[in-house]
Amino acid sequence: MAEKEYLIRLGGRARKRHYHKTDKGQMVTFMVQMEVEVEEGVWKPVIRYDCAHNFAHRDRYNLKGDRDKEEIPLSYTDSLDLADKDINGNWDIYQERFLRGDFP
Repeated sequence: MAEKEYLIRLGGRARKRHYHKTDKGQMVTFMVQMEVEVEEGVWKPVIRYDCAHNFAHRDRYNLKGDRDKEEIPLSYTDSLDLADKDINGNWDIYQERFLRGDFP
């Protein structure tokens, strides 16, 4: 099995955490999460794409920690691609909404 994991700064107070594992070229698990630093050294999840519970889905969080879950009707590979593109392209909007107390 091949695993890949990294953490990158997106800008502002945001970063992206990326993890995925493949087996013989097939995606078996993934997680892509955007986090915002709400105070020095304290990071909170804003949006997370993963396949926990054996289905691809997106969890959106507000500043209070409330969560909204939405199923993604795509393969794990396509869901991972969607997650990276969505967070890379919209992190600044998501950060702004999150810090206002809204869901991203």
